[in-house]
Amino acid sequence: MSSDNKQSSTGFVPYVPSSKSLPELTLLAILLGIVLAVVFGAANAYLGLKVGLTVSASIPAAVISMAILRGIFRRESILENNIVQTMTTAGEAIGAGAVFTLPALFLWDLKPSQAMIAFIVLTGGFLGVFMMVPLRRLLIVNEHQNLPYPEGTACAEVLKSGETGGQNARLVFFGFLVGGLVKALGDGLFLFKTEIETSIAKMKNAVVGMDTLPSLLGVGYIIGPRIAGQMIAGGLLAWIVFIPMISFFGAGTTQTLFPADQPISKLDAWGIWSGYINYIGAGAVAVAGLITLVKTLPTLVRSIGDTARGIRGSSMGGGGLERTDRDIPLTSVILGVLAVVLIIAFTPVTNVGVIGAVAIAVFGFLFVAVASRIVGIVGSSSSPVSGMTIATILFVTVIFKMTGLTGTGGMIASLTVGAIICTALAVAGDISQDLKTGYLVGGTPWKQQVAMMIGVVASSLVIGFVLVVMDASFGMGSRDLPAPKGVLMKIIIEGLMAGNLPWDLIFLGAATAVVIEFLGMNSLVVAVGLYLPVHISAPVMIGGMVRWLIDRFSKEEPLRKARQNTGTLFASGLIAGESLVGVIIAALIFFGWMSPEGQVILENQLVSLAVFLGVTILLWAVSRRAKTMES
Repeated sequence: MSSDNKQSSTGFVPYVPSSKSLPELTLLAILLGIVLAVVFGAANAYLGLKVGLTVSASIPAAVISMAILRGIFRRESILENNIVQTMTTAGEAIGAGAVFTLPALFLWDLKPSQAMIAFIVLTGGFLGVFMMVPLRRLLIVNEHQNLPYPEGTACAEVLKSGETGGQNARLVFFGFLVGGLVKALGDGLFLFKTEIETSIAKMKNAVVGMDTLPSLLGVGYIIGPRIAGQMIAGGLLAWIVFIPMISFFGAGTTQTLFPADQPISKLDAWGIWSGYINYIGAGAVAVAGLITLVKTLPTLVRSIGDTARGIRGSSMGGGGLERTDRDIPLTSVILGVLAVVLIIAFTPVTNVGVIGAVAIAVFGFLFVAVASRIVGIVGSSSSPVSGMTIATILFVTVIFKMTGLTGTGGMIASLTVGAIICTALAVAGDISQDLKTGYLVGGTPWKQQVAMMIGVVASSLVIGFVLVVMDASFGMGSRDLPAPKGVLMKIIIEGLMAGNLPWDLIFLGAATAVVIEFLGMNSLVVAVGLYLPVHISAPVMIGGMVRWLIDRFSKEEPLRKARQNTGTLFASGLIAGESLVGVIIAALIFFGWMSPEGQVILENQLVSLAVFLGVTILLWAVSRRAKTMES
């Protein structure tokens, strides 16, 4: 009765009412979800190592699920499709948690085993799911009118409009083929270059360039012109302001200035970037992440109070509750959390000890509550996961150092705690969106929570292989694989443990982030652009411009929405196709079946530019073809 009263008082009835039961957590849905979780986990791992960002997998997964379950197997249950997209987002979250932190282990030349990587992300993923369960009724049900959960709501609309799944699926698959083909021809068969670059006259070492990759174009379209524009602003600040400035003042020097290994007068733009800009960018990203976290402190404080009140007012378990209001029982959740924390504390795999395990439990629940609420307002892409991870690492590194755990062991322990927290936050944010989708379409919460854990297991068993292969093929921290967030975590931990960083450059980046924040811009986005090569920011900006043009020339709101959604599906396909081919190329290099360096057949940069412009025009044309339901 309590559930019925709650529904009547809010006036909300899900698409599939609680009195109706449809196939949901079926074997077919689980198998398809596992496949898509692995695929999108690998794709997001590649993207995160390349650009430091990941993209939501829920909508393309929902579209692919509808195409397969409805189109091939003739299954009509919207709830099965909801389970598939839930499991797929687990792969995306595991990929994010891994690539934002664990590359530091490779940069320390520790060669972590796949088992160690799987253990870290698996425990983090389980904690993310368990800790979100007590918050579901508070955040998803009670705050239904106040927390929109943009990705979750959008995914619910896609699922409800399942009759258009065939056309939408073709868009995803078409983008998948285009992105994969360009990557295969460029970096697989070396038909043309995938990077172009030119210098600016009368400015020493001033360089602009672009990685002509479809995935970056797709990322720009999805994040939109405002974020893409602030990202390119950071890139241009580094490559046409800071680098030429350093070159000018260091033109006559013959001494080597730490941390570079050559005099500035002998360094080109890339040498200055790796020797100096890297550290300026790291300082900017670290402080911008903390600024983002501080800005959310009011939400953090409210979340703690609301969470405590919500848990006291919730009746966990299945007894007497409607199907659409049943979570995993609270007893199972508590035992699950305790089991995971105890395993972390005493396992020899990571050696974080009791102190590390307690920090994971405390910071985990605190930040999961914050992340789960914040994604309800701004979406998963804008959640300050990096800032919360940095805050965790700063705290635990100091604690470990004070307790005598220093050196390599202390650095590994600090990173492990940060990686587990980062993964927990990513998983909690994504399952929050999924549970919102389930709430709207009428899914069963405990089945989604179980499905998420299955997706976490499947993705965790594969992500270690992806990281090992990518490192062996391209090298973590290289131009081909910058791994920006992982490098940042390495720099922070090393600096706190050993104190041997170029602090002047770090503080210069920190001051830059503060100035950017006072200018009214998103300091974290600009700082990421400052930290990455401008060659990555440039194609992202072009994708953002395509999105701006689509919005600009679509006068009616329904038409603009239709074109945005169409372009997003095609862009998601570009990202997934290129990313997966990138992982395949890395595997071929890893097994010795392909050389990482090959002779480019068509050296002319105009060929590469023409291919990229062709994909850009295609993105524009596909988006423009969309029509509203009325038309």
